[in-house]
Amino acid sequence: MIKEKAIETLKIEIDALQKLLGRVDDAIRAQLLSGVMLEDGPATLQSIEDIGGDDEFEAGVRAILDCKARVIVTGIGKSGHVGQKIAASLASTGTPAFFMHPAEAFHGDLGMVTQHDIVLAISNSGETNEIVNILPVIRRIGAQIIALCGRRASTLGQNADYFIDAGVEKEACPLGLAPTASTTAALAMGDAVTMAVMAARNFTAQDFAMFHPGGSLGRRLLLTVGDVMHSGDDNPTVSGDKTAKEALFVMTAKGVGATSVVDEAGRFIGLVTDGDVRRCLAKGGEFLEEPVENFMTRHPATITAEKLAASALSIMEKHQPRPITVLPVLGEADRPVGIVHLTDLLRQGVV
Repeated sequence: MIKEKAIETLKIEIDALQKLLGRVDDAIRAQLLSGVMLEDGPATLQSIEDIGGDDEFEAGVRAILDCKARVIVTGIGKSGHVGQKIAASLASTGTPAFFMHPAEAFHGDLGMVTQHDIVLAISNSGETNEIVNILPVIRRIGAQIIALCGRRASTLGQNADYFIDAGVEKEACPLGLAPTASTTAALAMGDAVTMAVMAARNFTAQDFAMFHPGGSLGRRLLLTVGDVMHSGDDNPTVSGDKTAKEALFVMTAKGVGATSVVDEAGRFIGLVTDGDVRRCLAKGGEFLEEPVENFMTRHPATITAEKLAASALSIMEKHQPRPITVLPVLGEADRPVGIVHLTDLLRQGVV
């Protein structure tokens, strides 16, 4: 499963890069094709599938899965920027991780490393001085080392416990100097590691939401109907024997544009909306003195308070024969405990 998930991740990212080519002109496209990951992508995939590559990649991922402490990602320059992204991705998907600058590590930050940690060191050449200088100390501490590197025969490659090949044949830079294809490959392999670990741990959307409580993502994954519904005194409710006029007053007072209808025992039996009132008015005003149970909607769509707010929005949008804007919220014994309106969901950013 680890290898399959990694390959799936890389294929998706290579496909995304292929599609980006359609957004640039022919001259830029030719330059990109000359060196960036679109050419190196198959080679990147092959680094997992080749003899030894498969076993080593999986061994590195399993080491992360078995780690009882943290994954400490380190790198400098462009590799450092890639490392910060990899550390953030690991942390947000359930693997405790942080980034350690190798130069700062050489001047005291190595105190953050324990023997139970894994250090993921990123260097295309495998000879970056700042990385090479801290390897003996990491060894002395006792932490394991995973090399995300382009050269197995390098100092980093030879001194790592696990080697993940992120080598490319050439850079996209016309001078062959600026890290381009190599950083893209390292970033993709970092994503492959992250997704493989995530899949092996059966990391769910609910787990993901726990680490992303802010923003629209958190609202979509964490916000429940109970968080946004009108409840208590703000919950419009009338008994079935009340007149349409009385129901209209309740709807106006609560400002929701609808009211739940209950029987003598307080159980939900239907819903009256301002749309129902308008349709009845088109036939004359006599209905205003009739009981609401004569024209209420029986068996409307409903929801419970513990459901996700995003589920309420989905029910509203997919309702047939046309979308609806309100949902009664039912509790125990079919008693209406609240009502949620489309504007409540939109106001909370549930889109």
